[in-house]
Amino acid sequence: MDALVERLSAEGRKAVVGGPSPSVDELRRRITELGYVFIKFPETSGGTDLGVRLDEAATDLGGADFANGTGSVHIEGTLTLNMVRVRCVADIDLSSLSGTGHLVVCEEAMAAAG
Repeated sequence: MDALVERLSAEGRKAVVGGPSPSVDELRRRITELGYVFIKFPETSGGTDLGVRLDEAATDLGGADFANGTGSVHIEGTLTLNMVRVRCVADIDLSSLSGTGHLVVCEEAMAAAG
């Protein structure tokens, strides 16, 4: 498995909202209008900013109050990192735009490698 993918697969890694202009409003817009968010893992060399195509069924906004910038969101979605298909799972606190996250290698990628 790719070293970066393996490193980011450890649960509980620090994750923050990434992208060009991270803010609560931008995160809300990306989730509700675009279905595409940036999640950054800052503890890698230079930080790893990933573009994640949201899985709407697995993403949970029930604990979020975007108007007041409080609560949290559970984000899940897929992407390809270093030619490995992965699912990004992150829980982000809106007041700090940070939380925890990790990657899960998709089963079809594991079957192809095995």
